[in-house]
Amino acid sequence: MLGILDLLGTIGGNVLSFPGILGLGLGMMTRNWMLAAIMGGIVGVLETVLFAGFNFSAIAPLDMAVAIVVGVLAGSLGCAIRHKGATV
Repeated sequence: MLGILDLLGTIGGNVLSFPGILGLGLGMMTRNWMLAAIMGGIVGVLETVLFAGFNFSAIAPLDMAVAIVVGVLAGSLGCAIRHKGATV
C-alpha cells in the first residue's frame, strides 16, 4: 500500500524532474494545445522508462500514471503561457 507521503513524493519528484520541467519547455514551443499535451505525456513515459533502466518490471503503474499526468499538465501549462504571453 502506497502511503500518502510516498504519493506526494512521487508527484513532487515528477513536477521537479523531466516531466515537469521539460514538459513545460516543450509546451512553450507550440501553440497547439493537443500537441503540447502529447509531448508532455511522451516525456513522462520516456522519463519513467529511462530512470527504470529500461526494465519494465521495475516500473510501478502509479509511477507511470503520475509521470504522464504531470507531463500532460506541464505541457498544457507551457502552451497556456505561450498563449497568454502572445496575446498581451
